[in-house]
Amino acid sequence: MGGNQSLPKITAQDRAILDLKLQRDKLRQYQKKIQVVLDREHAIAKAHLVVGEKDRAVIALRRRKYQQSLLMKTDAQLENLEQLVSTIEFSLVEVSVLHGLKQGNEVLKEIHKEMNVESVEKLLEETHEAREYQREIGEMLSNNLTLDEEDAVQAELRELQAHALDLENPPIVELPTVPTSEPVVKAPAREEPVPHSDAPEGKVLIAA
Repeated sequence: MGGNQSLPKITAQDRAILDLKLQRDKLRQYQKKIQVVLDREHAIAKAHLVVGEKDRAVIALRRRKYQQSLLMKTDAQLENLEQLVSTIEFSLVEVSVLHGLKQGNEVLKEIHKEMNVESVEKLLEETHEAREYQREIGEMLSNNLTLDEEDAVQAELRELQAHALDLENPPIVELPTVPTSEPVVKAPAREEPVPHSDAPEGKVLIAA
């Protein structure tokens, strides 16, 4: 009798919920892994500034900002899709949800490519191939960042420059001047002797 029971039908909404959960889990994994890349790009930008290569520092910071924005936008998109999926009138938004899920998968693939540590190290290398890669990345990022993101990059650049300047010119601590003359040592004051009387204590001498 149990074999005749029909299995519950999996709806398009069920599949969308499952796909969303998989994308959200994958995004969480990528957020943890890409932090290593973000930290390395920050260090590379500092290294370029130390030797006066501001343009190359900007490329590293732009790439870092692009990756951060990619994560934030994907997170916001998935949150929006979750709200659409949970709606009662799912059939009315099904096309939008499926399109959003497709875009989400494509963005996750893009994020996965950005986690390549070897490509990050190319930002620091001096070979012709590395220089060409840096030029291509710089051109691509300059067209993909918004004005607000570019402002954030420039603000971070100024902060790193100020920090590098502080390292080059540490604050001067004024020390007390060393005396050139010998210190004068005052001799202790001599105590004057107290005069003693020949008369015994308690007796008064009377003149004869």
